[in-house]
Amino acid sequence: MKIVITGGAGYTGVMLAESVLEAGHDVTVVDNFLYGYESILRLVPHKKFNIVKTDMRNQDMSYLDDADVIYHLAGISGYPACEANPNSAWLINVEATRQMTEHLSKNQMVIYASTTSFYGSTGAISDETTTVEPVSLYAVTKYEGEKIIMERDNSIALRWATVFGTSPRMRAGLLVNDFCEKSVTENCIVLYDPDSKRSFMHVRDLVRGYMFALENADAMQGQVFNMGSDRMNYTKREIAQVIQEINPCDVVLSKIGDKDIRDFQVSYAKAKGLGYDCEVGLKEGVEELIKLYRFYTPHSFIKPI
Repeated sequence: MKIVITGGAGYTGVMLAESVLEAGHDVTVVDNFLYGYESILRLVPHKKFNIVKTDMRNQDMSYLDDADVIYHLAGISGYPACEANPNSAWLINVEATRQMTEHLSKNQMVIYASTTSFYGSTGAISDETTTVEPVSLYAVTKYEGEKIIMERDNSIALRWATVFGTSPRMRAGLLVNDFCEKSVTENCIVLYDPDSKRSFMHVRDLVRGYMFALENADAMQGQVFNMGSDRMNYTKREIAQVIQEINPCDVVLSKIGDKDIRDFQVSYAKAKGLGYDCEVGLKEGVEELIKLYRFYTPHSFIKPI
């Protein structure tokens, strides 16, 4: 098949591009390369790999015309980035998604990168029928994007758990990644709302989930799926304890509440019923992140020699 991945040079997109290529498909990565080109350089020699440098807000979307499947990952991702760029968050996450769907034919399938962040701070177990309660601009814009995508019959929305783990294009700010980095560089993790719970998954399992949707499109078409594992619901305190076991550090409880309020537990029974589940556990992911941050200092100042 001919497959387009919007945001294909990003944290999860570049790993997905590699997996789709390994499966034998033609891949076109669409990205504005805001975070650089390095993540995809090793894929450039692949004969079935193509690159389109553009912004999703541009009117010309002719790169979609021949695609059988579009993985729509492009967007302003996460609470901090959306709060810092509210206008861009709406234009990219919502309006560009609308523009994309209007460009597509009904025969083209869209697999949408959605999020469990919708479930807010209910503290309850949430499945795909749960009323969503977006508590941040990020969650609001992603939910609006999901609704636009799901107006099409030939679409699948995957509501991902919070991702962690190493990638050719690392991403800061993700909770587990951030905690691991702080434990190494500052020897301290600060916990806001330490007993709030949410759901997590390793980036390799996320890529497996995208491939699972491609392989099971007939069964998943027209539906929304929580993607993760019932075993991977953790509080912040529990995550910090796992990190401490691997890299001893201080844990400080803040008296200030978290602005990004999320407290829920997710049911993944629907996806598991089709055969999908996570394989990488929290401890394994933390071990690789600690190894990474012991040498990886992307923000350090290096003097010329």
